[in-house]
Amino acid sequence: MNIFFHELKAYRKSTLIWTFSLIMVALLFLSMYPSFAKDADEFKKLLAGYPLAMRKAIGLNLENIFTILGFYSYALTFTTICAAIQAMNLGTGIVSKEVREKTADFLLTKPVTRTQILTSKLLAAFTSLLFTNIVYQIAVTFIAFQVKTEEYSVKKLMLLSLTMFFIQLIFLSIGIIISVIVPKIKSVLTVSLATVFAFYFLGVISETSGDDVKRYISPFKYFDHIYIMKHANYEEPFLIVGAIMVVAAIVASYFIYAKRDIHAV
Repeated sequence: MNIFFHELKAYRKSTLIWTFSLIMVALLFLSMYPSFAKDADEFKKLLAGYPLAMRKAIGLNLENIFTILGFYSYALTFTTICAAIQAMNLGTGIVSKEVREKTADFLLTKPVTRTQILTSKLLAAFTSLLFTNIVYQIAVTFIAFQVKTEEYSVKKLMLLSLTMFFIQLIFLSIGIIISVIVPKIKSVLTVSLATVFAFYFLGVISETSGDDVKRYISPFKYFDHIYIMKHANYEEPFLIVGAIMVVAAIVASYFIYAKRDIHAV
């Protein structure tokens, strides 16, 4: 439990910064919505000039972009990228920071098992992400209410926002498995950025191809915003695949971490 609170304290500053930053990104986009909706006809003519493949790649849908939920779903694409980087940073740093800061041998001499260590670290990272998403959800709901020009479904807004948390869990698990496999990670941010953007561009490619099977390659495409706005629900096959990825990565991480050699100072 001491490890949990120690890790939570270590994440405190970065969690607050990430939470504030994500809210500011949402605020920046949503504050533009009233002007955007006011000149909808002009913007529609302008956006219609873009090739369909390009509009799909950047998440522009002319059917709903002029509604507050459609506009928010577009903004959420960029917010989610930032949130995924936060999760990857946490996951990748869970084990690697002990090796990088040369404190691994000190930690492992304590009367705790490796399973307890990894569990405490994982719970601390999960708590940080949970805090970020609760505060973000409250802030976005308030901002949307202030800038709305028409009635909208609060449930659908919350479902859209919740996709960010689910994607964060996937990238947290990816970060953890990388952290226990790679002996020494010199720069967590470099690994996080490379991984997140690699999956994002894979998602862009799958979107432009129009092949639903390719959507399984990128976690960013597991939650179709148009589907959520239409059905007020998630697509079950992608939820199941995402859950399997998270569970498999975490279970494998426990197994590998229990067997791996930890380099001492």
